[in-house]
Amino acid sequence: MIGRVGKDAALEVLHERIRPVALAREQVLPVSGPFEALLPGAGLRRGTTVSVTATGVGGGTSLALALVAEASRAGSWTASVGLPSLGLVAAAEAGMALERLVLVRAPERSTWGSVVAALVDGFDLLLLHAGRGGVRSVDARKLVARARERGTVLVQLGPGWEAEADLSLRIVEATWEGLDDGYGHLLARRVTLEVTGRGASARPRRTQLWLPARDGPVAAVDEVRPAAPEPAPVRPLRAVG
Repeated sequence: MIGRVGKDAALEVLHERIRPVALAREQVLPVSGPFEALLPGAGLRRGTTVSVTATGVGGGTSLALALVAEASRAGSWTASVGLPSLGLVAAAEAGMALERLVLVRAPERSTWGSVVAALVDGFDLLLLHAGRGGVRSVDARKLVARARERGTVLVQLGPGWEAEADLSLRIVEATWEGLDDGYGHLLARRVTLEVTGRGASARPRRTQLWLPARDGPVAAVDEVRPAAPEPAPVRPLRAVG
């Protein structure tokens, strides 16, 4: 009896020692390598709101997909709301697990909050676009609070949100490589990404990524350098007539 009690006490002590580590892992969804150094905890913290924008250069949707793709492959379910241009081919190329991706048509502004609130209960990640009408401030506040309670990550794309995000990712510059003097093929897109947020992320940081990279959806600039485009073939002149 004494041995059994001693064994149970030892297991209880062990459980208390490993529980903080287990909880920490459960509270962060994984991201691909290029994003780890940019995010607090090297991942997407459950219950937070992330804003993804692109200042006049495009690429916001590609950035959002690349950001959540690793969690999708690891088993997290993702719902996209209000992104009619998001195609399954683009999602697959970004690395998303299509069998765990649900596309939801944009609801009316009056029902937007209730529809998304229902999705919060069943998904780990929500990609949200507010649309032209935007989200009512009362709905935005309720959604942020509900996501924090349920541990869902809200990824906001585009304008229309009054609630401040916990973390903001913004593409400020972008250039394609692969074209030269009107010939060649688009090989990779080099973007400058600015990351700001609250708390540990309050200080703005900038980095450069390939989005997409030559051989994948995303890579750090110092990891993959696109090959120089092949020169166009020279055609000799010949007399005609």
